[in-house]
Parts: sequence; C-alpha cells; structure tokens
Amino acid sequence: MKKFINLIPAICLTAWLGCGGGGGDTKSKGVIAYSPLTLSNPFFKVIGDHIKAEAEKNGYTVRIVDPNMDVKKQSDQMDDFISSGVTAIILVPCDRLSVGPSVQAANKAGIPVFTVDAKCAAENAKIEGHVGTDNFQGGELAGKAMITALGDAGGKVLVLDFKKANSCVLRVAGFKKVIDAHNKTATGKIEIVSELDGNGDRTKGYQSTADALQAHEDLDAIFAINDPSALGAYTAVKEAKRDDKIKIIGFDGQLDGKQAIKDGKLYADPIQHPDKMGRQIVQLIMKYQAGEKFESETLIPATLYTKTEADQDPALK
Repeated sequence: MKKFINLIPAICLTAWLGCGGGGGDTKSKGVIAYSPLTLSNPFFKVIGDHIKAEAEKNGYTVRIVDPNMDVKKQSDQMDDFISSGVTAIILVPCDRLSVGPSVQAANKAGIPVFTVDAKCAAENAKIEGHVGTDNFQGGELAGKAMITALGDAGGKVLVLDFKKANSCVLRVAGFKKVIDAHNKTATGKIEIVSELDGNGDRTKGYQSTADALQAHEDLDAIFAINDPSALGAYTAVKEAKRDDKIKIIGFDGQLDGKQAIKDGKLYADPIQHPDKMGRQIVQLIMKYQAGEKFESETLIPATLYTKTEADQDPALK
C-alpha cells in the first residue's frame, strides 16, 4: 500500500484539449498525458478513449500522442510532457527497459508516472501505479484453450511473442507453465517448436508465421500474444491452405479478433478489458493527487472468449 504526503500541485494548463490539440478558456485541474505503444492498435485507442472520458468528467484535460512503437519518439514525447509541466503521465512503454531514462527524468521533475497495460521494468525508474491485465493468468487461459484445441493427440505449436513488452512476456510465461504441466502427464504432448517475434502487429505476425510454415510443415497450432499478430498469422495460414488444420489462439478480445473467432478463423482469445483499464488508471491519478492510499498494482483478470461467446455476442455481425 502507498500513501503520498508530498503532493504535486495540479497545474492548470488549457493549451491541450482532447487528443493533443485545441484550445479554450475553461480552467482544468491539470493535464494528463498519455503515450501508448501505438494508436494503430485499437486496443490502445479504447484505453485512451476511456482515459479521456474519465479525466474530463473529473475536471482534467487530456493529451494523447502516438509514438507508433518507436522508442526514440516516445522518449521525445516524454521530454515534451516534462517541459510542458503536465500533471501526470500515463505510459504504455514501447520498450520496458529503454523507457527507463525518460521515466527517471519525469521523476526528477516531480511529475508522477503511471503505466497501463504494460509495465516498465527499468531499474531506478519510479512508477507510482500500474493498471493492467493479469497477463500471466491470461496466458494460463491460453494454454488451457490450446490443450482443448489440440485434444488427446497434442501437436506442434508456434508462439508469436513480443519480448519488448513485459505484458507479452508474462502471457507467454503463463502459457508455457500450463503446457509444461500438461506434458508431464499427457500422452499427447504439446511441443513448442518455434518462438518468433510477432511484433504485436499483423505484418510481422504474417511474416513470422510464413517463415514458420516453411520450416514446420506439420505445424498444428499458433499462440499469438495479441489479436493483430494472430490475424496476421491467419492470413499466412490461409495463403498456405492450412487453415483447416492449424488452430490459432490470440489475446486481447478486440472487435476484429472476436469476429474472427465467430467466423472460425481464430479458436479463442483470453480477453482484456481496456475500458476498465482506462478508467481505473485515471482514478489512481486522482487518488495520488488527493494523497489517498492505493495499491501500486491493479491487475484485472482476463476471461476466455470462444465461439460459444462469439455466437451470443450482440456486437458481432
């Protein structure tokens, strides 16, 4: 538990409204700045939309920028946040280690830094609070889904990872824990034959899967650390005419991922709740400003989403 005695005064800035632009005369409690991994991934946009809604409801303005997975660009954005004197910074680190100096610079300037979805793992970088998915538990759900998908025969599996993000490292660790435990007793073993970088996007997910399909003609399944890389993997599998054999499990529960599950392209997803994450990270900032106690880490459990859920989902076609 934490309690903060020395409060950072809210700075009433009005130069930024909404997503990094605009103007106006309405005074606010301060500016909350958000730099996600990339806004090209709808998941981080949903988080940003709910950060904005929750913050503005409580009298703050919000600045949202897009580093587009570029470590240097995110560092420059952090420098800009610091020089502008924002009230608080919310990060989804582009690199869990390389972000350290930028966080330390904000620490030195007295600006609190919070992370959402993915943690900062850099030494001597102080993060006041984190809200994210219980990614290890979500990875365990993916492992259990894989065991069900492959059945008694077991099979060979490709993992599409993204080691720059701590959240994705945890997903793979949870997945492997369940698979390793399964292999100790099962007759049909599940073998991870390759672990490749999917970069969390469709393009790299497609490329890495295409390479793996060339190397492993008997591949049975794929676990991808998010929906974009899973959907990229599906494109490669479809082009290779092996979509009737290879099961794909993603992670996130984005709308296009859920639709792919309904359409039979993906087998299942441990789904996250980005709406809750966006709201709760703003609530932590408000508690920090008020000097209230709060847990330094809030983890929201993932839930498994399969075709059964997809067929009953009113949001899908």
